Amino acid sequence: MPTLDICLSPELLHLFNPKGKIVVVTDILRATSCMVTGLANGVHSIIPVDTLDKCRKLGLKKGYITAAERDGKKAEGFDIGNSPFSYMEDAVKGKTVVVTTTNGTRAISEASDAKEIIIGSFLNLDAIASYLSIKQKDVIVVCAGWKGHVNMEDTLFAGALAHILNGDFTSKQDATDMAIHLWNLAKDDLEGFLSNCSHARRLQNLDITDDIAFCLTLNKYQVVPVMKGESLVPASLASVA
Repeated sequence: MPTLDICLSPELLHLFNPKGKIVVVTDILRATSCMVTGLANGVHSIIPVDTLDKCRKLGLKKGYITAAERDGKKAEGFDIGNSPFSYMEDAVKGKTVVVTTTNGTRAISEASDAKEIIIGSFLNLDAIASYLSIKQKDVIVVCAGWKGHVNMEDTLFAGALAHILNGDFTSKQDATDMAIHLWNLAKDDLEGFLSNCSHARRLQNLDITDDIAFCLTLNKYQVVPVMKGESLVPASLASVA
């Protein structure tokens, strides 16, 4: 039986061996929610990079849409920030977006040794679970957290995914059981449960409340973003076996 383990922060990824495994990167508020939303709404591809300079230079060189966020705010001089609603606009449909964020794109970079990297959010929770069930490979869920610290919302997603796949995957880690227990406590009122978590407070202080509610929506999309080379593109469930 394949394993499903949860890495609660990229700072802990050195304790895992991602080689030969599928890594699910999640940054619920808001990077991976944006990526899922973009690809579900017609963005051609998304290139995650770890620095503002790389994002700016690649955008200029290739004519890509640039998306950048630091500390919850849109970085100055870039086309869009880190709101999922920006990824629904006509201006990005059919285009390639190069993106850098405080936590999510760093987590993707840290997981580069994995056999495959896919992007998870509450918006595509069931689609991710179905994809992994078909693949039947060992999985590590990497929670992006906040600047190396563990956070609540990413842990809840990891617990939700582990809960769905319980019985088809096994884990020897307490982190997985902890995350499942947390999910069972929160699942009936996600927004209320997370209303006082640290990053929700940061976004509330920036008057970004609509984003929070949207990012906590379950199963709005069926897209599974997969890294192909340097880009995230949609994967078809029909071709994953």
